[in-house]
Amino acid sequence: MTRAGEAVVRHLRERWPTARRIQIWCGTGNNGGDGFVIARLLLTQGLDVEVIQVGERARIGGDALMMFNAAVRASVSMRAWQTAYAPPTADVIVDAVLGIGMRGEITTPWREAIIAINHAACPVLAVDIPSGLDADSGMVNGVAVRAHATVSFIGLKRGLFTGLGRDHAGDILFDDLSVPAEVYQKVTCDVSRLCDVPGKVQNRLRSAHKGDFGHVLICGGQPGMGGAALLAARAALRVGAGLVSVATHPANAAHAWTVQPELMCHGIDDVAALNALLSRATVVGVGPGLGQGAWGRAIWGRVIDTSKPLVVDADGLNWLAHNAVQRDDWVLTPHPGEAARLLNTTVSEVQRDRYAAVVALQEAYGGICVLKGAGSLVCAPGARIRVCNAGNPGMATAGMGDVLTGVIAGCIAQFSHSTEDLFDVVARAVYLHAHAGDRAAQQDGEIGLAAGDLLPWIRKGANGG
Repeated sequence: MTRAGEAVVRHLRERWPTARRIQIWCGTGNNGGDGFVIARLLLTQGLDVEVIQVGERARIGGDALMMFNAAVRASVSMRAWQTAYAPPTADVIVDAVLGIGMRGEITTPWREAIIAINHAACPVLAVDIPSGLDADSGMVNGVAVRAHATVSFIGLKRGLFTGLGRDHAGDILFDDLSVPAEVYQKVTCDVSRLCDVPGKVQNRLRSAHKGDFGHVLICGGQPGMGGAALLAARAALRVGAGLVSVATHPANAAHAWTVQPELMCHGIDDVAALNALLSRATVVGVGPGLGQGAWGRAIWGRVIDTSKPLVVDADGLNWLAHNAVQRDDWVLTPHPGEAARLLNTTVSEVQRDRYAAVVALQEAYGGICVLKGAGSLVCAPGARIRVCNAGNPGMATAGMGDVLTGVIAGCIAQFSHSTEDLFDVVARAVYLHAHAGDRAAQQDGEIGLAAGDLLPWIRKGANGG
């Protein structure tokens, strides 16, 4: 508890070096105990410190009570939280109200205290987890603190990295509290982060030719939706696939090559015409702009029977929801709405626990599942999960999922003859796509970011840049 307090004080002073008035909001559990340590340490450094104690003081026990008594002996200013108080005024608020042991809906007085913290006109630093946020799922239990930064201890809490956790955690900082390395070696990690792409997607021989890097076939693009298939195909090309073909509705085929002449575009009005294209493909991406009409049904019915690896998105997932099957060699890329249809549930249930949802999807349909959204999750058999640490709200625009389909398909095509695990290939692709979105946003801002803006950054990322 002392080490946790010292870590928070260090981060607070580094991040807000001119802050003088600090309010520490403390609950009655161990998280509050950390807060009492923080208050005492800040007071010894000459800062103006006040503890707002939430909950019945008589409920403080164990180590937290020991730290509370130490703070009292150090003459830390304390007052009990009352809902009648005006909104808090400080240079920085430290949230030490509720920790990782919190379960269920937030009730009085915790709810009102969290609302008051969120109305404060100053930055908030959360201790281990923002109060009200579920540490495992990232679910908000009715209300949760919106922190500017969170200092997480010993192990990073997976709820910080997906769903609403991304909004509430702010910048995520970490301190291991000097836990010995041998302790970590005894613990199995159930989720790992996608934080970096290790260099180039692929190191190439000087004697290489286009056939070495696979042939991607994108199937989709009903009338009026040809752009979706085109975006996926262009992304596959930019990530390094040797050949990219597009099987689309005849209404679109004549226009695609004028945008990207390197693509081989085929107007498909008879599903039998797909046979030759499928035979030449290394991997097939199906769904972007596919539609749910007769044309889309026919394309889906033929593609699902192929033995080639598949990347399934958009209306491909909607067709799958109508007639569920399992495969080991495909990648499904649903957003929460598509995931809800695949699981016969609601979007709110999917978002309530994204980790549980992505495992359920993988177990139901096989292969690799990518649950898109804030903190996209990649799940392989055995409930192996990776959470993407990149991406930004500017990517919440039409066509981003189509680009991801192309990036994943293009990466799979290049590694079709390698021994690399499909899980690793897909995880790299998901990160590369999100990182490209971040770089595009850094250049011109998040607002107005279009899916096509990612293409040059995807190429740079594929080359290790």
